[in-house]
Amino acid sequence: MRRDWPDICGGLALTAVGLLACGWALAEYDLGTLRRMGPGFFPAILGALLAALGLIVALPALGRAGMPARVAPRSAVAVLASIVIFGFGLPRLGLAGATAASVLVASLPAPQPGWTWRIVLMVAITLLTVLVFSVGLRMTLPVWPRLP
Repeated sequence: MRRDWPDICGGLALTAVGLLACGWALAEYDLGTLRRMGPGFFPAILGALLAALGLIVALPALGRAGMPARVAPRSAVAVLASIVIFGFGLPRLGLAGATAASVLVASLPAPQPGWTWRIVLMVAITLLTVLVFSVGLRMTLPVWPRLP
């Protein structure tokens, strides 16, 4: 019988990351009490929830037949490149520039032709990212590119 390997592997990966995060929080930070939560309480709870969600994904997949997993190399390279562009571009391009460049690169292998929808997508995601992280959460990220 063919198993649903993408869900099994993905669920187990989520479970492993959740358990590692929970273990790290419990080992490195004070948990506190429910009345006086310590710095490790929230990360431990989030790690445990992530581990539980991973099991919710993986366990039903053990009894389910799956389709053969196919990886589109162009799409995988585009997504990984967009992550690298965002990581290295954030200090120099700012949040807006790094997000815009990442969205454009990630959308390149899409089967839909044309640049109009890519530009609209880039503007919408960049605007949403700036609003959420800079305005809403007031994170101290550079929003615009640094001029030399």
